[in-house]
Amino acid sequence: MVAHVLRLRLALLIGALNARPAVVARRLIAFGVLAVAVAAVCVAFVRLDRVPADEAATLAVVGGAALIAGFLLIPLFAGADDPLDPRRFVTTGAEPRTVAWTVAAASPLGVPGVVVLAIAVAMAVAATGHGAPVWQAVLSAVLLVATTVLASRCAMAVSAVALRDRRSPQLTGLMVTAAGVVVIPVAAFAFSLEWSGGLPSPLTEAAQVLAITPFGAAPAIAVRAGGALVASLLVAVGTIVLLALAWYLLVQLMMTRTERPVPVRERRGLGWFAVMPGLPGGAVAARSIVYWFGDARYLANVIVVPIASILIVTPLLIVGVPLQTVALIPPPILALFLGWLIHNDLAYDSTGVWLHISAGVRGVADRIGRLVPILMIGIPLLALMITGSIWLHGRWAVLPALVGVCISLFAAGLGLGSIASVAAPYAVSRPGEGPFEQPQRTGGGVTQAVVLFGAIVFSAPSLWWGWLSLSGDEDAAWTSFWSGIGVGVGVLVVGIAVGGALFERRTGRIMEFAETL
Repeated sequence: MVAHVLRLRLALLIGALNARPAVVARRLIAFGVLAVAVAAVCVAFVRLDRVPADEAATLAVVGGAALIAGFLLIPLFAGADDPLDPRRFVTTGAEPRTVAWTVAAASPLGVPGVVVLAIAVAMAVAATGHGAPVWQAVLSAVLLVATTVLASRCAMAVSAVALRDRRSPQLTGLMVTAAGVVVIPVAAFAFSLEWSGGLPSPLTEAAQVLAITPFGAAPAIAVRAGGALVASLLVAVGTIVLLALAWYLLVQLMMTRTERPVPVRERRGLGWFAVMPGLPGGAVAARSIVYWFGDARYLANVIVVPIASILIVTPLLIVGVPLQTVALIPPPILALFLGWLIHNDLAYDSTGVWLHISAGVRGVADRIGRLVPILMIGIPLLALMITGSIWLHGRWAVLPALVGVCISLFAAGLGLGSIASVAAPYAVSRPGEGPFEQPQRTGGGVTQAVVLFGAIVFSAPSLWWGWLSLSGDEDAAWTSFWSGIGVGVGVLVVGIAVGGALFERRTGRIMEFAETL
């Protein structure tokens, strides 16, 4: 079967030239441009034997990691048809296991596969030029090709199963935003480096971290030795095993599941309801997103919070506090208030909360669904704010500490807010009223204070270690990072569980509160 699929693959490549002259010309031009670009990259890698070994190793790891990341992410954004879609083999009666390994084996025989093979060979040649054993360079190239092929296969399968029929302007915007969250900080990091006099030390440190991650482990095998080589080898092999398992499960799902055909026009007409999963939490999330982006009361909070986080530190600049120090303050303030925003979300949603109760939506589904809009808004805002703050501060070594502090404040606020919005909601302006109009009744000050100061208290460990990292202690920066993630995620999970239980127990009181608004 492998030989048959390989012949089909060759037939598809030849068939690409069997089209109208204008189409063939465009395709040949595109292939020519791609060939020139790949040739330039390969020559650049081969000529790494003329630079110091440590710099060549850094460039090889970073370049290989970028290649793997591209093969994982580009299929999700491109949405192109897969000529080797496993569902095409259903009529042959072949087993999913046979189809999975056959398609994976035939994948390198194509334009993307040839690109990976060429770059992998160039990297192997460069590694041997610096004295690496041939077996080590060949093993690195083989694992690099296997990782990229399996990553692209999994990405295309996910795109075909979960994204193809759901593609819409909403999903495209969401994916572009997610890409920006990754690309913008990386670009800012690259532009902030001092490139004169060799490679910057932060780039070398980043390469050392990438070498023990699924993205950089395979290319790092050719340029490492001793215990570092063993660590990269274990990560690379483990990554391939996990990707192979995921690919097999995806193929089995694609070949055994019968999907209900839904017209694309019908899906796109549903907006966010077509993008979110068809689960209770997904429906709550879609409706909450529509409210957040269409209600002036929500939009006012989204606009005011980032501006306020910057204006708060203005007096510090006026009294002479250095900009490098002040630059680190706005991101934690923004994270704190973004997490605090949902502490009274049920009151803002008084006209629609009865839908959840009458439909029997579980409390956990309601709590999770209501967090989706603020996560969609908060994560990109925090990514931009953190990147700008570190760029102004000038020391990227404190980045882990700042990220950990922001995650802890943001997630802890969301967890406490998920409880407070159910346990103690208070009156707000009604739908359609101005965002700054005040209701007749008062109250809610205690709830606001508990959520706000509670998030600070839970984030105290991360804040303390972050403060120590400012004195140059890099270990404290990473301690702040991991403690912030651990505490923040823990408070968030507990908050969702407790808030969900309270939602189910207090449905009567929630309905009474909604009717009085």
